Amino acid sequence: MDRSEKLQTMTFAVPGPSNTHATLDLAVERAGALGIEQMVVATSTGKTALEAAERFDGRVIAVTLSAGHWERYCPPEPETIAQLQTRGVRVLTGTHTLLGGIDGGLSSLGGVSAAEIIARTYYTISQGTKVAVECALMAADAGELNMDLEAISIAGTGGGADTALVIQPAFSNTFFDLRIREILAMPR
Repeated sequence: MDRSEKLQTMTFAVPGPSNTHATLDLAVERAGALGIEQMVVATSTGKTALEAAERFDGRVIAVTLSAGHWERYCPPEPETIAQLQTRGVRVLTGTHTLLGGIDGGLSSLGGVSAAEIIARTYYTISQGTKVAVECALMAADAGELNMDLEAISIAGTGGGADTALVIQPAFSNTFFDLRIREILAMPR
């Protein structure tokens, strides 16, 4: 039985938050078509995750920047996080799997880690691809994903969302088991 289907990737002319609504709409639509019940959303302030939770009936895991990045970028907004928690969204703040932790600190000394090579490789597709994969790994490592089921992972470039992937999740210690099944949206 042939289960092939023709899918199109939505490509945005420019990256960034202006693509958030279209990315979330597409992700929710595809999740419904595939019966996917778990979604990972990269979020700095919590706003993108809140928008996702308002549209998606399944389980949403919001992954924030690690606390060590809050001063440079921005921390989660307490009011938005409270709204997420009221909706049952799990908000996760942890060490960035690919460009963080001790490897990230050591790279400031001039070295390059295997994790950084992997991260930079994903960047060749888009910043959102790297972040979506990284957030899925973080959510898996935190025990927040059903590892037997696919998930939608959403991220963006400079805020908002412009990238959506269908993934088969993996833990960081089994990283090469992670599969990007579909690229739903990404910037050109």
